[in-house]
Amino acid sequence: MKIKKLKLVNFRNYSKLDISFDKNMNIFIGDNAQGKTNILEAIVILALTKSHRDGVNQNIIMFNKNKCKIGGTIRKEDIINKLNIIVSNEDKKLSVNNTSIKKVADYISYLNIIVFTPDDIEIIKGSPGVRRNLLNIQLSQLSREYLKIYNEYNKLLKTRNEYLKILFNNNIADNSYLDIITDKLIEKAVYIYIKRSEYINLVNLNINRFYNEIGEKSLLSIEYTTNVVFDNFDVENIRKKLKYTYKKNYMKELNNGMTIYGPHRDDFYFKYNDKDLKYFGSQGQQKLAVLSLKLSEISIFKDISGTSPVLLFDDVFSELDIKKRNKLLKIINDNDTQSIITTTDLKNINKKYIDKSAVFIVKNGVVERK
Repeated sequence: MKIKKLKLVNFRNYSKLDISFDKNMNIFIGDNAQGKTNILEAIVILALTKSHRDGVNQNIIMFNKNKCKIGGTIRKEDIINKLNIIVSNEDKKLSVNNTSIKKVADYISYLNIIVFTPDDIEIIKGSPGVRRNLLNIQLSQLSREYLKIYNEYNKLLKTRNEYLKILFNNNIADNSYLDIITDKLIEKAVYIYIKRSEYINLVNLNINRFYNEIGEKSLLSIEYTTNVVFDNFDVENIRKKLKYTYKKNYMKELNNGMTIYGPHRDDFYFKYNDKDLKYFGSQGQQKLAVLSLKLSEISIFKDISGTSPVLLFDDVFSELDIKKRNKLLKIINDNDTQSIITTTDLKNINKKYIDKSAVFIVKNGVVERK
């Protein structure tokens, strides 16, 4: 999968921008606050319909304008798709090849991306919600079915929580309706647990190798943690354990007025030499661990979707020494994926990688190919 062209109108600091990308490595150079990250953000929105920064809303629309447009020409094997998103203060319109798309679930996956930003350290340091969000985004790109079931789960979860409150406040309310909702919720939860478990297992096939290739020789893996303990992630085992858990904790959930158990409380952590990297790792080790996670996702996307994702790396070279910078570029180059990288300079980067790249200079919202 490659992005051939990106067109922006009234997006952030770009009144109009038209870029043609190289099929391999693209490097955008410029000082801070010139518009480099805005280009990556536009691609994220084009792929996911929302920003990784502050969401899709009026903040992305150029000052004194009432809407903005993001367009992209995407090549997947021999298929060309033209994606467009128009964002106004009132709504957001999606289209593929000039055909309107009403549901986000029908749009996502036309462009698969893997994003790395300096803020991704929050994947380790932040709340469980940050990590669940990462899993949901990646799995949704790989499977429209996952996004559909995840959305259905959240609707059922809301309904169940509301009915728990009704039961708490009304002694004559019917418990049989709660049982019906719970059974439906369990069926969606089983699917989510299995897909998340499978994804993390796939990540663990390569994450330690990438960490060792770029940095130090250590043992790194990801541990999936659920607030319902399962012996294994077999369908029937998950179903039985959830039914038992909800039955056993009925009064607890009733008194709290919410569903306490389920995949909406999932988490994972980085296991570094048998310790939690959040508490026993330097910021440099944590950043490298997140970067290794992102790199390990490349092969997952290739195997499941049948095509390479586009890599978006924002300010990835900061805090990486000379050796780590060039080892990272070697991995990107060897994986035969399209990458779009932002940086403030090209110091200490092997000339052979620069010569293979399309280099763009970004200054005051103007982009020129070097």
